[in-house]
Amino acid sequence: MKIAVFSTKPYDQRFLEPAAKEHGHELTFFETRLTADTVGLAEGNDGVCVFVNDQLNHPVMIELAALGARHVALRCAGYNNIDLNAAKKLGVRVVRVPAYSPHAVAEHAVGLILALNRNLHRAYGRVRDGDFRLEGLLGFDLVSRTVGVVGTGRIGWVFAQIVRGFGCRVLAYDTQPRAEGPQAGIEYAPLETVLTQSEIVSLHCPLTPETHHLIDDRAIERMRAGVMIINTSRGAVIDTPAVIRGLKSGKIGHLGLDVYEEEADIFFEDLSDRVLSDDVLARLLTFPNVLITGHQAFFTSDALHSIAETTMSNLSQLERADTCPNELLA
Repeated sequence: MKIAVFSTKPYDQRFLEPAAKEHGHELTFFETRLTADTVGLAEGNDGVCVFVNDQLNHPVMIELAALGARHVALRCAGYNNIDLNAAKKLGVRVVRVPAYSPHAVAEHAVGLILALNRNLHRAYGRVRDGDFRLEGLLGFDLVSRTVGVVGTGRIGWVFAQIVRGFGCRVLAYDTQPRAEGPQAGIEYAPLETVLTQSEIVSLHCPLTPETHHLIDDRAIERMRAGVMIINTSRGAVIDTPAVIRGLKSGKIGHLGLDVYEEEADIFFEDLSDRVLSDDVLARLLTFPNVLITGHQAFFTSDALHSIAETTMSNLSQLERADTCPNELLA
């Protein structure tokens, strides 16, 4: 199968090529994102392989189908960037990677908590400058703290187990609570209870109409003073201007983000020699109690190997017209 791979970086090619060779697929790599302006690059291919910031809206899906690209392989778990209704009507089959490495993302979320709590990001800069003072670096013990987990899918569940290991109380919200929660020491509660009682709130839910701007002014107002918010799910789960207001008022004590609502033209790129034109992100970066990483939570060798293998396996099943367990149906 001939596949056009969009939004590729050298590390994508390094992991995808061996997996493609093993499965007998021919890949053409494009660094550009898939958009209405670049969809023509897919011509002559049986399908496309895309990532989180590629745009597969209705016009793009129509053009893909017209070009004969009848397969879409998402090399990620989220699929909020694709019009599944259009795909179904056009006969385009869509597959994803639902479980590449929940540990990678969960562990990164915990890393953000530890770095923010103990001010590791600030301490690193100070010590490099010869400043060994402790003033302003005060943290707190995680043991016995209440951690709220919004979404207990594969990643949220692993995250909950890790913080349980620190001795934290875990309050969780999910529209489909896991039956094994109580045995695992996880208390399920309504979302409002999770937000009002938790000292740390970590977001692990997909982006849907129901979760869009889930963390807004009203939600922040209900939270405890000095709350720490962590988001490694999707940027639009958080209303960023509302979070900035919470930081300015002191309601939010720490903020750790691996995703950002307007990240598409920013993350994964080197903008170090340019003026950052996104005023909202620029404002976030001025806070000493904010730590932002550029959508790197998934970025481990284990996860990239799993993503590559699952993606190529998905395509092989589509090529054989097999039923694929990772196929998305509108």
